[in-house]
Amino acid sequence: MMENGGKQTFEVSNDTLQRVGSKSFDDDGRLKRTGGFSVKFCGWVQYANLFGVAIGYTIAASISMMAIKRSNCYHSSGGKNPCKMNSNWYMISYGVSEIIFSQIPDFHELWWLSIVAAVMSFTYSFIGLGLGIGKVIGNGRIKGSLTGVTIGTVTESQKIWRTFQALGNIAFAYSYSMILIEIQDTIKSPPAESETMSKATLISVLVTTVFYMLCGCFGYASFGDASPGNLLTGFGFYNPFWLIDIANAGIVIHLVGAYQVYCQPLFSFVESNAAERFPNSDFMSREFEVPIPGCKPYKLNLFRLVWRTLFVILSTVIAMLLPFFNDIVGLIGAIGFWPLTVYLPVEMYITQTKIPKWGIKWIGLQMLSVACFVITILAAAGSIAGVIDDLKVYKPFVTSY
Repeated sequence: MMENGGKQTFEVSNDTLQRVGSKSFDDDGRLKRTGGFSVKFCGWVQYANLFGVAIGYTIAASISMMAIKRSNCYHSSGGKNPCKMNSNWYMISYGVSEIIFSQIPDFHELWWLSIVAAVMSFTYSFIGLGLGIGKVIGNGRIKGSLTGVTIGTVTESQKIWRTFQALGNIAFAYSYSMILIEIQDTIKSPPAESETMSKATLISVLVTTVFYMLCGCFGYASFGDASPGNLLTGFGFYNPFWLIDIANAGIVIHLVGAYQVYCQPLFSFVESNAAERFPNSDFMSREFEVPIPGCKPYKLNLFRLVWRTLFVILSTVIAMLLPFFNDIVGLIGAIGFWPLTVYLPVEMYITQTKIPKWGIKWIGLQMLSVACFVITILAAAGSIAGVIDDLKVYKPFVTSY
């Protein structure tokens, strides 16, 4: 599961990040002047991106839930019924489930939900890959080309914008960098946390890349220019319908868990700051024991109940207002990719290893950072263009698939 990865460059605690802005790390004092701003900037980007992930997951989960009903509808009608349906009720039902699970206090109590989500992730990935391979074999040839969708199927400008949007979608696939520090805080030692995180990163990035590349390539090879945005929900595959149902159910279960894993840092940030600001407030700090038969009593905190419920409601309402999955995912991926996955880790690595300014290694790292910044700008532009196109034919709260 992508959430279980970590990188050497992120091997710092939250306390260490708090101190980055107040120390001088190199001879010219560059980080002393900019470190505080850098940390605050990346922190706010992280929390904004986590909120965006909650919106994206709500959209994705509702689409998969509808895909289950639509596949059964297609099967029972023999493909004669278009099976159109509104997404709102599916988003609301997903939001209700997240309100319940959001009351899990912290990361340490999410381990079982994370394991279930990881298993579901492998389940639907294997199914999607298997269907893609089977479709290519059934076609007897590979559709599509190395240059992508042909001009004529789309206009030149559409192809450019969609290419940029695809960069954001790829960046979103590696968005786990936002929660690495929180994950590291849950790791037991020995062995050293850094050693465990480094191994987890290598394995998770390798597995993720292999799976995504195979699914993407075989999906495009199956349908060519007619490839849907999502192979399991865009109905490139209609049969076996029960297998598609299993895959989409796996997606929904995975996203229920992933939503909680990603939102916990934001939950914790707001709650810890509220507790510091109002240390004598019973509403903020007091916990009530709620007996649960067969389990330990649940410790209910009123502020946690109200704040997390409002958060889920807000993210669900925004998802209902902007149910454009590929465009929203691309935008979220673009926003968080450069500052959180590239810029801050590069600056921390340069500081930690004391790489001399204007040396070959320093120049190479800065070139990498600039190149990724350009990718982020292009991906954001492509996704925004996609959202604008979607809004031209969109009516709030009445979107159907």
